[in-house]
Amino acid sequence: MDIKPLFGLGGVLIAATMSQFNDQVTAIALTDVSGALGISHDSQTWIESLYVSAEIIGMATSPWLLTTFTLRRWTLFAVALCGASSVLIPFSPNIEAIYALRLLQGLAGGLIIPLLMATALRVLTPNIRLYGLAVYALTATFTPALASTVAAFWTDSVDWRFVFLQTIPLCSLAGVLVWYCLPQDQPRYERFRMLDWRGLLLLVIGTGALSTMLYQGDRLDWFNSRLICVLALVSGIAIPLLLVNEWFHPLPLLKLQMLGRRNFAYGALGLFTFLVIGQSASTVPLRYLQEVQGYRPLQSNLITLEIATLQLAMLPAMALLLDYKRVDSRVVSLLGLGLILASCIGSSFLTIYWNRDQFYFWQLLQAVGQPMVVMPLLMMATNTVASPAEGPFASALVNTPRALAEAASVWFLALIDRWRNALHSDRIIDEAGQDRWRVIQGNGVLPQYPPPLMPNGQPRVLNSLEAFSHAVEQQVTILSTSDTFLILGALTVFLMVVVMTLPARTIPPRILFAKH
Repeated sequence: MDIKPLFGLGGVLIAATMSQFNDQVTAIALTDVSGALGISHDSQTWIESLYVSAEIIGMATSPWLLTTFTLRRWTLFAVALCGASSVLIPFSPNIEAIYALRLLQGLAGGLIIPLLMATALRVLTPNIRLYGLAVYALTATFTPALASTVAAFWTDSVDWRFVFLQTIPLCSLAGVLVWYCLPQDQPRYERFRMLDWRGLLLLVIGTGALSTMLYQGDRLDWFNSRLICVLALVSGIAIPLLLVNEWFHPLPLLKLQMLGRRNFAYGALGLFTFLVIGQSASTVPLRYLQEVQGYRPLQSNLITLEIATLQLAMLPAMALLLDYKRVDSRVVSLLGLGLILASCIGSSFLTIYWNRDQFYFWQLLQAVGQPMVVMPLLMMATNTVASPAEGPFASALVNTPRALAEAASVWFLALIDRWRNALHSDRIIDEAGQDRWRVIQGNGVLPQYPPPLMPNGQPRVLNSLEAFSHAVEQQVTILSTSDTFLILGALTVFLMVVVMTLPARTIPPRILFAKH
């Protein structure tokens, strides 16, 4: 086997990792970045919202465009767009320029991620395809978990500008590897005669409205906002029209007929649900440590670094395990989901006394369980791809729900916070109204919670009213965080039911495709 395309695949992996960092690292470091650039809270919410909206569009359209322009040319374009848009953000003259660059950055990230799966399916023979899927899985499990460590390093140890300037060396290396190592095909510009313009327009309008509604809904008080009502109406009309159009178009952006295959349908639905669970389960402990214990990112990142480090060993190990014909991938998925469920239930017992150390064991279960879910899922989905021509369509259908999962996880956590925070806050205030000092424990003494910290790290002296308010806020956060873990556990149980009912058993690709 020629190893040159493998280096090309490595270049695409570096580019995909970079695009994930542009998303995840920026989201974690957004407070520091916004402070340095003088951006208000309301304005900074649009920085992430615009990125995700553009990312969804890029993931849906990139597979169609790579077939038209060729894999190498399209990858080089996406890498160049990613690097250029990222480097310019720290030097933007105003917020409008930042918004425009984040749109381009999100579009570039969306264009790159599907290229990784398409490249893996193309350059890897069936004998080693599972290891290529492990490479793709790194962007779903390893990179998001590593992002908090990278963000903490740039903001606390170096300079916030490197949140964006980090793209220079990585994009340069990715571009060189792609240029010299990926094969050059003949472009197929005649496909533009059958371009799905109607579908593209509906995709931009529908998914853009949906993702913006999910991101901005909680801040704007949902349907009490005229903007949210308009976005809901637009997405409710445009997305069904998009699905109808894609079903009947001769050369669609999304080949929905592939969802008629049970294992592929599981791949799309399962990856969406898994990412909502995984991203939320990693975000919630960090949020608890920062809001309740006053941790900085550099102090709290070790629990996600634990997840990231284990992926480097677990993903190849899962590829090796699934390569045995006797191993049922559905059983492996159920075992992995069981570990994730145990992690959610164990983490739900958190108290005011929990710090980073108490999360290590439960995050260890997450770190082991995640590759046990995502690797069988990818194998079952890609084994249904019968020919190379279906590869781009498969990549689009798998990656578009993946992008939507990011917006959905933000909405999901915001919904839980609004629902459970209001409930716990009302209960605590009602109880405190009966006896001013009987807040939680019923012993007539105000619980001794850690006081909030000043910018220099020293505890701030509070009067009695401030101490009471701070104690209530902390207890509400603790109770709602516990509820969040339990709800994520319920979502994990739902995915376990899907695994037991939807997918059919499959065999390793080296055996399956050897028969054809």
